[in-house]
Amino acid sequence: MFYETSSNNHGLPHNPFKAIVSPRPIGWISSLDAEGRTNLAPYSFFNAVGDRPPIVMFSSSGYKDSAANVEATGEFVCNMASWDLKDEMNVSSAAVPSETSEFELSGLDMAASRLVRTPRVARAVTALECKHLQTIKLTDLEGAETDNWIVFGQVVGIHIDDSIIVNGKVDVTRYKPLSRLGYMEYAAITEVFEMSRPTI
Repeated sequence: MFYETSSNNHGLPHNPFKAIVSPRPIGWISSLDAEGRTNLAPYSFFNAVGDRPPIVMFSSSGYKDSAANVEATGEFVCNMASWDLKDEMNVSSAAVPSETSEFELSGLDMAASRLVRTPRVARAVTALECKHLQTIKLTDLEGAETDNWIVFGQVVGIHIDDSIIVNGKVDVTRYKPLSRLGYMEYAAITEVFEMSRPTI
């Protein structure tokens, strides 16, 4: 099959785009607003985009609390959403008023960060402390503004639970990071394999 995205006439009961671009890691973003109130929200448009220095991004469809908070305070934390935290992660995705703390809503304890004021999820086995670099509002092919915002942050500190370090390497099968698929589907990483780059 083929369809043009301008018409979105794919003939399927649900849009297949997100199912095709999958799995997508989930950036579980904690932030503070200008008044110091906590916010926690999962973003499946998330990834690492650089390693020297380490830089991550998350994209918000609509200028939501996380994007606004990061611009207001200049920082955020990306917590790892893992299999044992899937229910809490899902609760934190609820659309609630800005003054509602998703930490309290989902029953999650906070832990202090080292280099930023924003707290992290205490039970998350990894967390990336980030300082805001820039936020970009995307435009389409015609130059028209969209309601999609990309937030970039430089990672300034990394927390790793000792229990997931095996033979000097982070073992993702120990904590089963969650990823977002299409529709309402998720996956957890439970198996990995290695391949070496060819030498030609």
